[in-house]
Amino acid sequence: MTYAIIEVAGKQYRVREGEKLLVDRLARDDGTSFSPTVLLVGGDGEPTFEPADAVTARVVGAVKGPKIQIGKYKKRTGYRRHTGFRASLTQIEIESIGGSTSRATAKPKAEKPAKAETPEVAEAPGVPSGYADLTIAQIKDAVGAWSHDEVRSALEFEREHGKRKGAIAALESALDHEEDES
Repeated sequence: MTYAIIEVAGKQYRVREGEKLLVDRLARDDGTSFSPTVLLVGGDGEPTFEPADAVTARVVGAVKGPKIQIGKYKKRTGYRRHTGFRASLTQIEIESIGGSTSRATAKPKAEKPAKAETPEVAEAPGVPSGYADLTIAQIKDAVGAWSHDEVRSALEFEREHGKRKGAIAALESALDHEEDES
């Protein structure tokens, strides 16, 4: 069964196995399992109205809903009242639908391809040492102490490999500033 419609605390929810949802506060302890009222089970062919199919849910914990600000105001009388409200909710997790148990182990995550690391700065002659590890803010601070050749080679390296707009702008402005002083 792929989904079920259940009734919890007078409200109906469409749920799937392993799904977590927030419902109105339930008088149950954290970690306890219960069987909500099943209204409809569907997914494998035609939906069936079989309340015999069991849905098992587990109480994850009690949470508070978002705070709602309420304000009352009447013009020209000075009447102002402010109050707020936060709903008391319970988070539940659907463990099984129709007697089947949910997966005990999570699917192994596919390995992410390793980030393409920046090429070693040693390949680019004239680039200041440790340049590849510098952030844009650190480049902006350090560019004043570099020689003209270091700034030019760092700019070439950045255009070929890093392509960070902020670093390129900082290096170009440093070159323009050096040319204006000359």
